[in-house]
Amino acid sequence: MLARNRKGFTLIELLIVVVIIGILAAIAIPKFAATKDKAKLATVKTDLKNIQTAQEAYFSDFNTYSSALTSTMYAPTVGNTAATAGSAASFTATVSNASITSTPKTCTVTVGSGTPGDGVFACT
Repeated sequence: MLARNRKGFTLIELLIVVVIIGILAAIAIPKFAATKDKAKLATVKTDLKNIQTAQEAYFSDFNTYSSALTSTMYAPTVGNTAATAGSAASFTATVSNASITSTPKTCTVTVGSGTPGDGVFACT
C-alpha cells in the first residue's frame, strides 16, 4: 500500500486558529478605543493651550482679553467645540469633544482671576 502524503490543515486546526484570532481581537479592540479617546482628549488640551496663547497675544495688542474666540483669529480642531469669555483683566476658555466616549470630555482654563487655580487646566 502507498502511504498518503497529506497536505493542508484539518477543519479542527483551522477552527482553533479562528478562535485564537477572535480572542486576540476581543482583547485589542477595547484598548484601541481607549487610545482614540486619549488622542481626542490631547487635541482638546492642545486647543485650550492654543486659545490661551491666542488670548495672551490679543491682550498684548489690545490691553484687554477677547470676549469672542473669532476676534483672536483662532479656529479649534475639527471635532472640538470651543468657547471663551473675556474681560479687561481675565478670561475663561472651554473646549470639549462630544465624540469622546469616556470621561473627561471637557477642559477649562481661567486666567487672570487671581485664584490659586489660575491658569491650570481643569478637565471634567
